[in-house]
Amino acid sequence: MHGMFKANGGCGYVKKPDFLLKLGSNNEVFDPRATLPVKTTLKVTVYMGEGWHLDFRPTHFDPYSPPDFYTRVGIAGVPADTVMKKTKPIEDNWVPVWNEEFEFPLTVPELALLRIEVH
Repeated sequence: MHGMFKANGGCGYVKKPDFLLKLGSNNEVFDPRATLPVKTTLKVTVYMGEGWHLDFRPTHFDPYSPPDFYTRVGIAGVPADTVMKKTKPIEDNWVPVWNEEFEFPLTVPELALLRIEVH
């Protein structure tokens, strides 16, 4: 929830999707572990990172060179959708350029959150 509401001072509300509020046709409830078909595919392109030199001293990570950045991109959601993928590390560069595309097939896109980490 930190990622969703940080810009709003930590406050906010997200309405649950209708399939979580209602019973199914045979009085069944939603099962996140059930095998479901893929509804949509999310394509994410990680282009570049910029501005790291503003937050860290030039010798913060290594006294002789900039850090080796890489990015982890993934989906947090139902177990079938949860996955993390990783870019190649870019060595010795304060402005890393990855230009890598990732595809995430989503079975329950209403509950999927995109997660981006830079290491």
